[in-house]
Amino acid sequence: MSHTVLEGRAMVNATRANKRIFQVGSMQRSMGEFRAACELVRNGVIGTVTKVDAAVAGPPVFCDLPEEPLEPGLDWNLWLGPAPLRPYNSILSPRGMPKDYPQWRQYREYGGGKVCDWGAHHFDIVQWAFGYDTSGPVEFFPVADPHAQSGVRWRYANGAEVTHQAGNGITFYGDKGKIYVNRGKFELWLGDQKKSDVMDDYSPLLKELLPKDAVRLYRSTNHISDWVKSIRARTTPCCDVETGQRSATVCNLVNMVYFSGKGLKWNPKKEQFVDGTGDASWLTREYRAPWKLA
Repeated sequence: MSHTVLEGRAMVNATRANKRIFQVGSMQRSMGEFRAACELVRNGVIGTVTKVDAAVAGPPVFCDLPEEPLEPGLDWNLWLGPAPLRPYNSILSPRGMPKDYPQWRQYREYGGGKVCDWGAHHFDIVQWAFGYDTSGPVEFFPVADPHAQSGVRWRYANGAEVTHQAGNGITFYGDKGKIYVNRGKFELWLGDQKKSDVMDDYSPLLKELLPKDAVRLYRSTNHISDWVKSIRARTTPCCDVETGQRSATVCNLVNMVYFSGKGLKWNPKKEQFVDGTGDASWLTREYRAPWKLA
């Protein structure tokens, strides 16, 4: 949702001050397999979860793309906005209609790599499963290899530890079982027995496994229609701006651990580094004039 923690907080403040309805594009919250996984975790069906593997690709790199002839009609200066001025390259702003997602996101000046790209989806599901939509981790742990693309870990106040792994998907490990979930994929084990390869929030097995007084999560089956419904009703959508800020914060802080090679301790309530770790300047970034964070 944002490049930095302070940008995200400014977005939350502006949304609240202007009484707007803000739906973050974390559309996995509108997918039944993820909601089912989070309800199973939240209700202790796989026991106490102390370990999670959140698999997405790595952090961004500095941009070293060569100059290409400028795309006719493109205001390159405006496209760059607050980012550093550099020569045009079509990888950053593709010509015509791109066949795939534009890859500006892989470069540190413009995006957060796959840590922020896919992390905004998978790390968000971890937050949802633990009930941390208005909070976040308390500590981040580095890896020894300065060129590592995975391996950073973070810990929540409930003791659960998440590891950024290579690949794609989320695995929750509990003392009674485990769950693997990804888009269109779901696997549940209770003990050593595989119970299901398919599950969503309408599954009879889900209802069978959940307790009678189960915590049930916000149900949305279409992310865009949920947003429109919330606008009309003036209600909070399934992935509000505060939720997006908290998940983006995890992504941005994980990148900071990769960039610095240092561990971080974090106060999620104050959104500040604590115990002499981190640097307050990491919560913002330099903006090219005349751009500034309002």
